[in-house]
Amino acid sequence: MPDPSLQPATTGPTRRNRTALGLGLGLALALAITLCASLASASSGDRQPQYIECVKECDKDICYPADLSSLTPEQLSKHDLDLPLRLTRWTCHDNCRYQCMQSITQTAIQENQEIHQYHGKWPFYRFLGMQEPASVLFSVLNGYMHVLAWPKLKRAIPENYYMRPLYLGYAIAGINTWLWSAIYHSRDWPSTEKLDYFSAGAAITFALYYTVIRITRMVSVRSQLMWGLVCLIPLLLHISYLTFVHFDYGYNMAATATVGAIHNFCWIGWSIANWRKLPYAWEPTVSGVMITSAMCLEFLDFPPLWGILDAHSMWHAATIPLVPMWYRFLLNDTEWEVRNKKGVLRPSHRD
Repeated sequence: MPDPSLQPATTGPTRRNRTALGLGLGLALALAITLCASLASASSGDRQPQYIECVKECDKDICYPADLSSLTPEQLSKHDLDLPLRLTRWTCHDNCRYQCMQSITQTAIQENQEIHQYHGKWPFYRFLGMQEPASVLFSVLNGYMHVLAWPKLKRAIPENYYMRPLYLGYAIAGINTWLWSAIYHSRDWPSTEKLDYFSAGAAITFALYYTVIRITRMVSVRSQLMWGLVCLIPLLLHISYLTFVHFDYGYNMAATATVGAIHNFCWIGWSIANWRKLPYAWEPTVSGVMITSAMCLEFLDFPPLWGILDAHSMWHAATIPLVPMWYRFLLNDTEWEVRNKKGVLRPSHRD
């Protein structure tokens, strides 16, 4: 007798309800992503006359004094900088901005006044030269989840399964994305910022690329290459525009969110189509909802707790356990595909 769990789902009110639920989840995801993308960070602190004057005086007295011998030992240490600051490419001027920012912030805390952002960032305590140590730590841990997944993918996925190179490629893209996230949060320069944003955009685009291949069972290498060009050309145009024309934060976030929303809609549609057939069909939809919910921690934009944890770093922390959840789904799906579907295994070269 055929396994009932593998029979086509019956039509009727139940299926319509599932479809409505899926569409509702999809619209909620799209709305949440759009709202998250619309957030803009204020940077009023570096426009304060108090801050501008403080940095100016520090530059004159510490960085460019008329006579170095006139500096006190404390001033000389600020001029020369400690080894961790030199290794992370801090300059005396950078250090002046940091010291003034922290001094004004501490005064504001003591007097219960508003805490401002400076140069687009909250006033974090730095650690070993890292500007946002919590975001660095959580980025490293996210990347580590992809590192842990690599041997599991290689061990569990048959070498001739058509999705194997794509899932391994996704792990590499994830490692690369979180590596540049850690570097960017360590030192915020235009170059590290672009590499962080572009790596994230490339990873999301690659996720959409392999998602369409998996959902449509696009086994043909030629078809995969054609679809790859469809994904690659807009990505290259996007990066070129941001690099050579205008680096537009709002446009970049909207474009990335749009690709992410399409990716989520694809998996929601797949979940609806396979709700009765596959016992794990719910996993990608739940994963998408949880990732979007974690991303919307950005709504809670607030000054860093204890000078360390802000909403952005908490978003990165929230995604850490979601990475192995997604890989578990990919492995569950691979196991079912290999066992039940014909044509998903390419001929072995040894045969």
